[in-house]
Amino acid sequence: MSARLGIVRNRDLAQANRETYPKKINFILYLLAEIAIVATDLAEILGMAIGLQLLTGMPLIWGVAITALDTFLLMTLQKWGMRKLEAFIIGLIFVIGMSFLVQIWVANPNVGEIATGLIPHIQNDTALYIAIGIIGATVMPHNLYLHSALVQTRKFNRDDASIKKAIKLNFWDSAIALNMALFVNAAILILAATVFYKTGRSDVAELKQAYELLPQHFGSNFTAKLFAVALIAAGQSSTITGTLAGQIVMEGYLRFRINPLLRRLITRLLAIVPAALVILINGEDNVDSLLIFSQVVLSMQLGFAVIPLIHFVSDKRTMGKFAIKPLIKITAWVITILLVYLNSKLLAEEAFSFFATSGNIACKSLIILGGIGFIILMAYTTLYPLFSRKAFCEITPHDKPEPLQLQPFVPYRNIALTVDFKTLDHKVINHAITQGGKDSRYTLIHIVESVASASHFHDSTDEETVKDREFLEEYAKQLQDNGYFADAKLGFGRTANAIAEIVNQSGAELVVMGAHGHKGLKDLLYGATINQVRHLVNVPVLVIPKENTEIVKI
Repeated sequence: MSARLGIVRNRDLAQANRETYPKKINFILYLLAEIAIVATDLAEILGMAIGLQLLTGMPLIWGVAITALDTFLLMTLQKWGMRKLEAFIIGLIFVIGMSFLVQIWVANPNVGEIATGLIPHIQNDTALYIAIGIIGATVMPHNLYLHSALVQTRKFNRDDASIKKAIKLNFWDSAIALNMALFVNAAILILAATVFYKTGRSDVAELKQAYELLPQHFGSNFTAKLFAVALIAAGQSSTITGTLAGQIVMEGYLRFRINPLLRRLITRLLAIVPAALVILINGEDNVDSLLIFSQVVLSMQLGFAVIPLIHFVSDKRTMGKFAIKPLIKITAWVITILLVYLNSKLLAEEAFSFFATSGNIACKSLIILGGIGFIILMAYTTLYPLFSRKAFCEITPHDKPEPLQLQPFVPYRNIALTVDFKTLDHKVINHAITQGGKDSRYTLIHIVESVASASHFHDSTDEETVKDREFLEEYAKQLQDNGYFADAKLGFGRTANAIAEIVNQSGAELVVMGAHGHKGLKDLLYGATINQVRHLVNVPVLVIPKENTEIVKI
């Protein structure tokens, strides 16, 4: 259904919500989606940190800190393109699947018992809690947002036949991917049942404990190492999807876009802080409980993503002939109702057990308010699209631009330009005079950066200051000799601030600057002056590149 929404309507789930629900409800749905993403990230951090600890023996808190570095891995992968990114994720899933396949092959489980285990049954409340965690870990709500957006990266014609073919191909794509996930999750449970439960070790409740006991049952450390490798691979694959989903959710709901690296760091920090606090305050023993809790939080959010999705793909106004058939619609609602019921049952049981204790009036009041809010929001999300008479409102990623008001060419009358006494100066000056002609005024700017000038400013008489003034005045004289009105302004202090001060004092209408091609480490060493200047002036900045590439106006 997520793929169908993205293919037919060219909308991801967040954008479709913004077009349908009121602003306040959308903001709440946005917050819930962000909580789900942070919960996912929390599980990734803990899983990867535990995997690193099992492989290397490092303290868990160090592993949590190291997980911040995979932010930069994602940024690198994104530069390669979406297809290579998808291939990388598939590679990680293959590593996970093969790791557990080898372990199951060694464990040699009973096939008949596996078939019996596929029959759904819940023995007790603890089993329900873990089962809901498994649902949250498998069908993560943020993936519904992600999938509805990623299917739009594939090019296809917009005629009915091409759309139908795209839906069919994505159905098989999803079916294969989800069945791979089914086999991986089943493999984990089968392995645990065969190796631990059948041998009387029903007390195994932690990943670390499982890792330590695997060699005893398999007679080899190799399978235990595979278990740790699978944990790390699982963390990395989910990290990538969580980051992309975070960008989609923020842009879709809020129409707000930030640097992907900053977005990733914010999400990762929001997840690292609670993980680090639990480890530092309660030690490493409660980490697995936090891991399961994060998955239960994910499952709780699932209804708020699935219910709008069913509404959208059922709507014939927007989906046309590609709206889902009645049988699929009924099946989707039955599954959703069952999921919401199980989540509500779990919440109610946890709340009642807490209310049985004495005291904690404030916490109990908060739980009651939260429960009421949960019920109201779920009912509103479900019923609003059915009874709302609001006409469908298409909201584009950007506001529709106003009609252009074209004006005849008028040269700039007052132009400031920076020079550095290098070959690039020729390009800077020539581009400046083409913007103004001989009737304009030109202010040539150079900032002295010597140590003496940084202390004494205009009173400096060191060699660099004297020569810079001489060279700058020579440039101005050459322009004057060719019929241009030009003057020289020597600046001191911080380069960007000094340039901006002269520009603002001169009343310049345009600033022309040369770009020296610094990037990465060189920007850190030499500074990124142009980027700073453009924030300090209120006029256009014309950037002249060092090489023969495109000129950029800022």
